Amino acid sequence: MSQEHLTADILVVEDDPDLLQLLLDELRETGYHCAGATSLRTAHIFLATHLPRLVISDLRLPDGEGLQLLESVRAKPVTPGFIVITAFGTIDQAVDALKRGADDFLTKPLDLEHLNLTVARILKHQTLEQELAYYRRLLRGGEFHGMLGTSAGMQQLFSQIRQVARADGPVLISGESGTGKELVARAIHCESHRSAGPFVAINCGGIAANLLESELFGHASGAFTGANRARQGLFAAANGGTLLLDEIGEMPLEMQSSLLRTLQDGRIRPVGSNTEQMLDVRVIAATNRELLDEVEIGNFRQDLYYRLETFTLEVPPLRQRGEDLEQLIVHQIDQLQQRRPHQVTGLLPETLAQLKAYSFPGNVRELANIIERAVTFCDRSSIAPEHLPQRVLKNPRRTSITATQAWQPPLDEGQLAPLADIERDYIDYVLAQVDGNKRRAAEILGIGRRTLYRWLDN
Repeated sequence: MSQEHLTADILVVEDDPDLLQLLLDELRETGYHCAGATSLRTAHIFLATHLPRLVISDLRLPDGEGLQLLESVRAKPVTPGFIVITAFGTIDQAVDALKRGADDFLTKPLDLEHLNLTVARILKHQTLEQELAYYRRLLRGGEFHGMLGTSAGMQQLFSQIRQVARADGPVLISGESGTGKELVARAIHCESHRSAGPFVAINCGGIAANLLESELFGHASGAFTGANRARQGLFAAANGGTLLLDEIGEMPLEMQSSLLRTLQDGRIRPVGSNTEQMLDVRVIAATNRELLDEVEIGNFRQDLYYRLETFTLEVPPLRQRGEDLEQLIVHQIDQLQQRRPHQVTGLLPETLAQLKAYSFPGNVRELANIIERAVTFCDRSSIAPEHLPQRVLKNPRRTSITATQAWQPPLDEGQLAPLADIERDYIDYVLAQVDGNKRRAAEILGIGRRTLYRWLDN
């Protein structure tokens, strides 16, 4: 066989040599690499050592039927597409061929234009199936309790979660908004001996200060106007399990002292009650604020901070997880497919490049929203740049600076940029020099960590 045969996209099996040559010529003119066979035997010989993307076979061959070849092909680990052609086509034959796994059934005389369209459709579908298989293999790597990530930062976080889960002390999870701090808290709970117990979460910034105490500790009947009956608080609801205090930095100061007391002795006193309850609850706190800065300005108790930071985990922002981005995108597309079937299976290389250049101030949560929007507006199998929000296209992340590169401001007039861009470039450079240590970076820059976080979010 020729070298062209060895790299064939399509195998055509037809015992009429004139029709075989016509089909081969037509498909080759279209751009496909093709091989031909005139019998079932020669087709089997070819398929023993080569696997084309598509087989086009006559139904009746000198030494058998095309359906025998179809069954043989369908038994292979990687299955080519298959088109059955015949001069004696009936509806029953077509139905039988499709039931056995054929992709289409065409009758002679063949309409060559229709044949080309059919071939293109089947090969495109096959490509999409291969992409889906690749993406699903990609998703299987690096999954940990609903979190995805093969980057060094995420793998380190997964290891820390396993270690912290073995203990019982309070945990402080820090990280920017949208990084998945609640998922980290749930993972700690699931990895711990408390996994059979309840996991209860509350956003401390989403409840009015005068109601938060009752939400956490419960209240006795008649404790205040409208308290017609006793109510169990979230600490009691989490007994034997884990309580997540999300956005702990927004907890009012007067509540912080009550929380500190509970963390120290494990007791709660419902509002309006004279009786204390002993509970077994592990407390996990999460924040996107720099709590030491909050301590310095008097918004957070220092003693509570040191009590919470027994075990501290930091969730890396998405912009520091470069190799995880594609995996997260695929996961989001797959999740959307399960909720509402759609035709999108991936994204164009230039779309991925645009996303990689974006800083994602909203982190994984923002990425999920961007992909959902893109899938909604996409009318093809791959997301194109025009399906992305304008902020992604207009405000890409400034060129990433590694710790081994020297930072230089643009000197040519054509490269001059707004001051804010230069500031951000230099901040990125300093962070790279100190391996992402925000506390050290803030010290070098001469700013507070809250200011640093604010700049990084812009």
